[in-house]
Amino acid sequence: MSASFQDICTLLQDYFDALYFCDVEKLERVFHPQAIYATADETPLLYRTMTEYVPVVASRQSPASRNEARRDHIDAIDIAGDNTAVARVRCSIGSRDFVDFLTLVRTDGQWRIIAKVFQIIERQTQE
Repeated sequence: MSASFQDICTLLQDYFDALYFCDVEKLERVFHPQAIYATADETPLLYRTMTEYVPVVASRQSPASRNEARRDHIDAIDIAGDNTAVARVRCSIGSRDFVDFLTLVRTDGQWRIIAKVFQIIERQTQE
């Protein structure tokens, strides 16, 4: 396993933890400050900068505090080169499942998410 692959897996685990615990410090470490956050599942298209997104996570009740089951999964990681990769991951918050397409860049020797584009899937029953 390459060092880049392992570094990306670690970053993705930190990403899952940041969302599950609503840990904004960790969230700010995994996202590049200039990252974008978007979904076409909202009307109009939902688009946020990190300055807009981080307070949303900070104000939400964490899935951990509600004892929600963790549903984190890395579907795929595609490394294009030394500084660019993409990951397809899944996680859940409340009654929603998310499929996230995360574009990653490595700057200053560190992998970070530069774009998060995601699909929302409503679950019919809470498990």
